[in-house]
Amino acid sequence: MKDKFEQGYSPEVQEKVKKNLVWIIVFSITMLFAGFTSAYIVSMGDNFWVKVNLPSYFYWSTVVIVLSSLTLILAVRAVKKKEVKNVKLHLGITLFLGILFAIFQFQGYKQLIDNGAMFNTWIIVSDGRYGDYFEIKKDGKFLEVENNQYYWSGNAIEGQDLKQLQEFMEQFLTKEKDELSGINYGSNYSLYYQGEPLALAKNQLIRPNGEALKLLDYDRLRYLSRNVVDNRADFFMRGEMGKDFQLYYKGKPLDYKNRKLMYNDQELSSNLQNKLLRGNKDTSTAYLYIITFLHLLHVVAGIFLLINLLKGSFSGSIMQNNGLTLRAGGIFWHFLGGLWIYLLLFLAFIH
Repeated sequence: MKDKFEQGYSPEVQEKVKKNLVWIIVFSITMLFAGFTSAYIVSMGDNFWVKVNLPSYFYWSTVVIVLSSLTLILAVRAVKKKEVKNVKLHLGITLFLGILFAIFQFQGYKQLIDNGAMFNTWIIVSDGRYGDYFEIKKDGKFLEVENNQYYWSGNAIEGQDLKQLQEFMEQFLTKEKDELSGINYGSNYSLYYQGEPLALAKNQLIRPNGEALKLLDYDRLRYLSRNVVDNRADFFMRGEMGKDFQLYYKGKPLDYKNRKLMYNDQELSSNLQNKLLRGNKDTSTAYLYIITFLHLLHVVAGIFLLINLLKGSFSGSIMQNNGLTLRAGGIFWHFLGGLWIYLLLFLAFIH
């Protein structure tokens, strides 16, 4: 059928039909992303909204996709000049850059996950929040939480110190209530429960009055342990509030002072606090994943298109009709590059 189409119609008609088909596809994709970005803005309305810093790999992928458009333009020019060798070279580079874009996108997702920005999760920590029931003492000094970070002796706990703290707390994730024998306890780290020091005796944690912690207390300790192991304090997002991420309500940024959220210079009301605890998950990051991953799927389709174009450059078919297939495919690829730049700017300034 393809051969009949190419034999039965003039090159001008063929070019018009193929380009119109590409523009229909472009229009459909544009409407799809317009719907998602509009839904994104509407969803921000009466909700709590987390805005995260975009991964550095997203910016590197932007450079890559812009370069791929440039090399594809060079490939089109090479077709017009009948420079078959340069067509193969520039198409090969374009394909490589397209694959590199996809790799950078996945690295960006890894950065988001490492920073605690999951597809759909809670915004603030409610179970196992440090200081609500348990505190941790290291070498005679209590750990503190400041701006969503753990501190000891005025310094943020990072690197090897953080690893040691996590190893200490991880023991309470793997041991049962009355099976704490052999754990590393008291040499560097110890626990306090409601202001009272806990001792390790008879394979259990014992309060000063000789009473062992109850099962509910151990559940609370496990929640705290999970938070420490996952390197989170007051928020599920890692890092500092206001620097690495920002929490908004009705489009207005919240302040975070003394481990309390402030709205309009006042402590967050009980109603809003309950809403934040029980009613709101971080759907903003879910939108970020959906929008960028949908674009990535279209890029993957574009990569398969580039593979076919590269194959055509070796078979010679791509030189037919002055590179009509290449020019039509180029429209789609350039559109994907422009769409990504729009999405990046949207997410950078809106998200």
